[in-house]
Amino acid sequence: MQHVDLKEIRKGLHVGKKVTVCGWVRTSRDSKNVAFAELNDGTELAHTQVVFDKSKFTGELAPMLSLGAALSVTGEVVEGQREGTYEIQAESAELLGGSDSTYPLQKKRHTMEFLRTIPHLRVRTNTFNAVFRVRSELSYAIHEFFHKNGYYYVHSPIITGSDCEGAGEVFKVTTVGFDPTVKTEEEYNKKDFFGRSAGLTVSGQLEGEVMATALGKIYTFGPTFRAENSNTPRHAAEFWQVEPEVAFADIDDIIGIATDMIKYITTYVLEHCAAELKFFEERFEPGLIAKLQNVADSDFARIDYTDAIEVLKKSGKQFVYPVEWGLDLQTEHERYLTDEYFKKPVFVVNYPRKIKSFYMKQNPDGVTVAATDLLVPGVGEIIGCSEREADYDKLLNEIKSRGMKLSDYENYLDLRKFGSVPHSGFGLGLERMLMYVTGMANIRDVIEFARTKDDLK
Repeated sequence: MQHVDLKEIRKGLHVGKKVTVCGWVRTSRDSKNVAFAELNDGTELAHTQVVFDKSKFTGELAPMLSLGAALSVTGEVVEGQREGTYEIQAESAELLGGSDSTYPLQKKRHTMEFLRTIPHLRVRTNTFNAVFRVRSELSYAIHEFFHKNGYYYVHSPIITGSDCEGAGEVFKVTTVGFDPTVKTEEEYNKKDFFGRSAGLTVSGQLEGEVMATALGKIYTFGPTFRAENSNTPRHAAEFWQVEPEVAFADIDDIIGIATDMIKYITTYVLEHCAAELKFFEERFEPGLIAKLQNVADSDFARIDYTDAIEVLKKSGKQFVYPVEWGLDLQTEHERYLTDEYFKKPVFVVNYPRKIKSFYMKQNPDGVTVAATDLLVPGVGEIIGCSEREADYDKLLNEIKSRGMKLSDYENYLDLRKFGSVPHSGFGLGLERMLMYVTGMANIRDVIEFARTKDDLK
């Protein structure tokens, strides 16, 4: 149906004109001679007030004031009582979709836990309306950054036969149901669609490396899956990652690219989501905008993993998890480094080889790899980054030593036989970046339909 977006009304270009608008009733109030409804159509955070002269609307008005009702309203745009605001004097209205007293989103403030139980409706709240608009803008900014810098966007497969991270946290894909006659896993797999074991991808990296060895600079951006039995505020079974792969790039090159990208997309959100960021700062994270501006304007810190361990040991803090060389950093360690020690994002570089993935380039010392994590205040790790091992023999030995199935990685090894070059890449979790720029504390609140252990709504 022909109508004007409400964000266009708020620009003031339609004053004195008759328009038709559509939206959902967010709030309403009724008095003796007039009634008011605040409409929102999703085009912006703010609502637009519609004024109903009750002499023009009789019995049909009450259903139109119900919270959640969908309306089409025609009327004249006039200036509101507050400077810079505009409202619509309704001349006619149509109830497109009714709503009654069972509508869950009443005027009281709801907890985030409650809202997670109604993912099909929570996006109509101011909070989630803002979250998913920022998610859209952030995604666009990521595409824009890579497009402007000469990267090709490639689509890695969702169904794969290999586990990129080698951790075994893969959702299996099968068309074979329960079959008591099958005696072995090998027999089961042969009966399946692909004739072998298949799963949902944990990363598009391996396929990304294939494309980078021909196109030079590429990135993938899509859903990835981890069957990780974790119930923390930072983990989800399905999440989105952006993963660039760059040929002829070492670890220092990719750190520079990651820095440029984070600064670019942060600046973009500051410029294009001002109203939403102000909302989040007022309700979720005081000082949010200044924090993001600091990221856009300042250099990122850099510290060797070995030195980071010493900093943590000398901090005087009583950490829950032990701090020892050779152990991975936990969230509490990352938060100390970012929130208290550096007070800004920091790259931790040269991790122990044994705690990182098989594909990372081995440093000359033989015990560390050219890998780095970007840690940011309030969240911890948002980027995992490394130079990839380009030496065939070293990569082959690493796959064997970890007990990985060699046949799953034959094509990947071929890349090291035919024109191998230094190359690097990283993975940025979209949801973790979104948590950082909005101040939302739980990954379940930045995904439209969160997939977590025992939760599939």
